[in-house]
Amino acid sequence: MTNQNQQYQPIFILPEDTKRTTGKDAQHNNIAAAKAVAQTVRTTLGPKGMDKMIVDSMGDVIITNDGVTILKEMQIEHPAAKMIVEVAKTQEDAVGDGTTTAVVIAGELLKKAEDLLDQNIHPTVLAKGYRLAEAEAQKLLAQMAETISITNERALLDIAITAMTGKGAEANKERLAELIVKAVTGIAQTINGKTIVNTSDIKIERQVGESTENSELIEGIVIDKEIVHPAMLKKMEKAKVALLDSALEIKNTEIDAKIQITDPAQLNLFLEHEERTLREMVAKVKASGATVLFCQKGIDDLAQHFLAKEKIIAARRLKKSDMEQLSRATGARIVSNWKELTADDLGFAGIVREEKVGEENMLFIEQCQNSQAMTLLVRGGTEHVAEEVKRAVTDALGDLAASLKEGKVVAGAGAVEMELAKGIRTYARTMIGREQLAVQAFAEALEVIPRTLAENAGLDPIDVLAKLRNEHEMGRKWAGINVFTGEVMDAWKAGVIEPLKIKTLALSSAAEVAEMILRIDDVILGGKGNQGGPMMPPMGGME
Repeated sequence: MTNQNQQYQPIFILPEDTKRTTGKDAQHNNIAAAKAVAQTVRTTLGPKGMDKMIVDSMGDVIITNDGVTILKEMQIEHPAAKMIVEVAKTQEDAVGDGTTTAVVIAGELLKKAEDLLDQNIHPTVLAKGYRLAEAEAQKLLAQMAETISITNERALLDIAITAMTGKGAEANKERLAELIVKAVTGIAQTINGKTIVNTSDIKIERQVGESTENSELIEGIVIDKEIVHPAMLKKMEKAKVALLDSALEIKNTEIDAKIQITDPAQLNLFLEHEERTLREMVAKVKASGATVLFCQKGIDDLAQHFLAKEKIIAARRLKKSDMEQLSRATGARIVSNWKELTADDLGFAGIVREEKVGEENMLFIEQCQNSQAMTLLVRGGTEHVAEEVKRAVTDALGDLAASLKEGKVVAGAGAVEMELAKGIRTYARTMIGREQLAVQAFAEALEVIPRTLAENAGLDPIDVLAKLRNEHEMGRKWAGINVFTGEVMDAWKAGVIEPLKIKTLALSSAAEVAEMILRIDDVILGGKGNQGGPMMPPMGGME
């Protein structure tokens, strides 16, 4: 007969030191971390958004209000918070702008879900409701979007200006927008009725020491390098360009080798052989017909001297990306071995010149074979200003490329989100069952964008949302908030225009990550145990 009071031995299936959080604790923990990430970047949204100063362990300072830059530099450790950072990275890679919007929406979706979880709505019901609401939102977006083409220059300028408003470039946004639109229209290609803008054809080079209004567009490539030898020419017309990704230097042996020299004559022979090899390298470059040489690796001092004597301009240690751009622009092939260099590998540039820009010398490669190569030389009074202007210009370029590729744009200023919230509320009324609550929560979550725009401008968000709802109920789909006056405006007529792609991607990625986090009900943090695996970060809230 078994003993009723028998104590059973507990069974441990996980290694020692493992931490485990289950059920609602796990969900609330993850949601809290995601909300903390969204809260961090929320104050940067809109024309009146504030900046963040991030100081890393080395003491380097970054001042920015670019959502993805902030989140990357913060070095977030919490696993659920990292998933929100991935939303920003996806948005940045696909469009180049709208990262803060995507993160703030994801955070708000989880905040609304938390209220419903507390009412005992099952997470899978919430996930399904969010999925249905997001699909409806995408349909509504497709219906409300306006068409744009490369001939509509005013709209293109508005898109670029909208992208830079509220960022470091705002003081000179009109001037920069003109340069960006000129660059984009210069390199755009129409293929099968679609306008394709390859943003890698537009190089953005920053320069410290002058005002942002002195930024300029160069039809060609600018490289932050100087000519290697003072005896070389500073300018070459009708240049034949060679691109080498191997060094013009004497290679060291891969293994440790000793060379024993017993008398001075042997040393002279050894040095003469090195010199002869370098002469041979330069002779090969000369024989190809090249007048300008760009080298991805080093060029020996003696080789520089020989190149100068042959009237060949050279620059060394170029970045791989610069070499690839030079290849596209000049038509030159990148050669991996100097012995293989021939006349067929050369490219053409009308002018290659060195010019002092601010405190530094830079190389200008202009009138290239492929005229689609452009460089935006962005200037700023200090290192931090120049870097932030460069980020703003990159966002504007991404917006223009996305707008022209899709051919569809929408108005900003919170107008889209208010119109979507109205449409999704109507859709929710057609549903029965608990999913209806999740769909309504999705609609409410979208209103976080106009609410945040109002809060960041020091306006009363309740008044602003009431006015906007009233306007949208009356059928004014582009009614948005003018953060400078606090009044409702027609965002389209005011020129606040954004690519449709920003909104479609932000909604889909925010909804997906919210669904994924909601479905997690068990978090197991691996201890060292017997496996000797790495410890995961603690599950506390973000510092």
